[in-house]
Amino acid sequence: MATGAEAPESWYLALLGFAEHFRTSSPPKIRLCVHCLQAVLQFKPSQRVEARTHLQLGSVLYHHTKNSDLARSHLEKAWCISQQVPQFEDVKFEAASLLSELYCQQNLVDSAKPLLRKAIQISQQTPYWHCRLLFQLAQLHTLEKDLVSACDLLGVGAEYARVVGSEYTRALFLLSKGMLLLMERKLQEVHPLLTLCGQIVENWQGNPIQKESLRVFFLVLQVTHYLDAGQVKSVKPCLKQLQQCIQTISTLHDDEILPSNPADLFHWLPKEHMCVLVYLVTVMHSMQAGYLEKAQKYTDKALMQLEKLKMLDCSPILSSFQVILLEHIIMCRLVTGHKATALQEISQVCQLCQQSPRLFSNHAAQLHTLLGLYCISVNCMDNAEAQFTTALRLTSHQELWTFIVTNLASVYIREGNRHQELYSLLERINPDHNFPVSSHCLRAAAFYIRGLLSFFQGRYNEAKRFLRETLKMSNAEDLNRLTACSLVLLGHIFYVLGNHRESNNMVVPAMQLASKIPDMSVQLWSSALLKDLNKACGNTIDAHEAAQMHQNFSQQLLQDHIAACSLPEHNLISWTDGPPPVQIQAQNGPTTSLASLL
Repeated sequence: MATGAEAPESWYLALLGFAEHFRTSSPPKIRLCVHCLQAVLQFKPSQRVEARTHLQLGSVLYHHTKNSDLARSHLEKAWCISQQVPQFEDVKFEAASLLSELYCQQNLVDSAKPLLRKAIQISQQTPYWHCRLLFQLAQLHTLEKDLVSACDLLGVGAEYARVVGSEYTRALFLLSKGMLLLMERKLQEVHPLLTLCGQIVENWQGNPIQKESLRVFFLVLQVTHYLDAGQVKSVKPCLKQLQQCIQTISTLHDDEILPSNPADLFHWLPKEHMCVLVYLVTVMHSMQAGYLEKAQKYTDKALMQLEKLKMLDCSPILSSFQVILLEHIIMCRLVTGHKATALQEISQVCQLCQQSPRLFSNHAAQLHTLLGLYCISVNCMDNAEAQFTTALRLTSHQELWTFIVTNLASVYIREGNRHQELYSLLERINPDHNFPVSSHCLRAAAFYIRGLLSFFQGRYNEAKRFLRETLKMSNAEDLNRLTACSLVLLGHIFYVLGNHRESNNMVVPAMQLASKIPDMSVQLWSSALLKDLNKACGNTIDAHEAAQMHQNFSQQLLQDHIAACSLPEHNLISWTDGPPPVQIQAQNGPTTSLASLL
């Protein structure tokens, strides 16, 4: 071995060069890379070199192999040795960050938390790492559903960023806190926080892409807040701003100049992820408003973009975006009379959830809710009840809980013999008194359910009162589907009462709106009423035309019903426990009643 003062540096640089060459080869030669790094340790190097080498070994093993125990051992050594070396912040805090990530992957959360807390405590003179470690610990608490601790840490981060003169990162901390407060439904705290964020974002003068990405984050929170509240019309100006903002970002070139303040070295999301997110909130809006063809168009665009991104990027957020998009488009398909496609997409969500326990944990209730809605569409009411009951057991989300209860109530109304259970549910979603959520849309739907029940019980004046309330609320916020459903039900009531003129005044706009959405069930119902109305009024030609329309809608729905029930995925309606079934056995044709469609 060579001797002299420069020998250690030359052998070290040579081994490091070989290791990097093997790591970046195509394909990477990870085993050879690890051998080179392990060889460095054979030379009994200085503590600085030893700590850095353990970090490099831990990082390579963690990112490129399944040997997580060996990776953990190297990272623990890197963290331990680096604390004894002065001015060695990058190695020390990178080791802490990576090691805590690995602990979480191995379900050793109780080891990750104290490690991050200590790293945060000793990193106050290093703004970038202090902020990054605060974000990391806040994210860990969020994943554990401890949103209070996460919010506290984000508040600490915002104050620290202010002190070190980073208004950009202060805004990131505050917007992240706002997102968690929205998840907790702490609306009293959200409003002043978002107002402050808006001021910081507008006043900050810096990198244009960073500024616009802050605006996207801010506007996404505002839009989702409106949509959670069921305010589909009120959200339009914010949504338009958001769409303009993402167009601006897509025209800007990434600036390679690094910020002068190290605390500013953060990005909220990559540009491409932001584009998908804006598509996603646009789909959410279109579905709630009843613009289902628009929802379909944006879903197709978003899913195409996601497929391209997933080829290069395995970030878990992309799978979350994909599942949420599919959840919304499945609901659209059930409305537009494409049950077979909806069922195949439900199966696709199951497959995505099989690949990630965390994804399944976050979406299990939604998955059973979608199966419940599918069961209603194919008239499998017992299965619908079982799916909704399972979903209620799995959710703690108030809006989703209210949505499920509303749909379960509709199942009990159709069954006609579940009075005790029905009244118990209706007490919990009384739109006139202590409604459980602030959602305008869900409260309007609760009035509709009351109107539907009163109609079936023959209490027509009471039904009209509830349905007029639904109409008033749905018109105020452009809730097209609820408007169409209320109009056709009011038309049916006036028809039963013999008021044919008033009935016609309700059914014709219901049919027009249902065609625009398009809502196949309301079109079927409206055409049946128009046929009977025109027949009663002696309008033979119009009656014949309405009868032909009704026949066409019936045939389309019947064919789709048979196609859906013949699919092997139809067996998913029996799944109510545990993870999604891996294989779905085919069955011999449909086993469900078609009477509800005829």
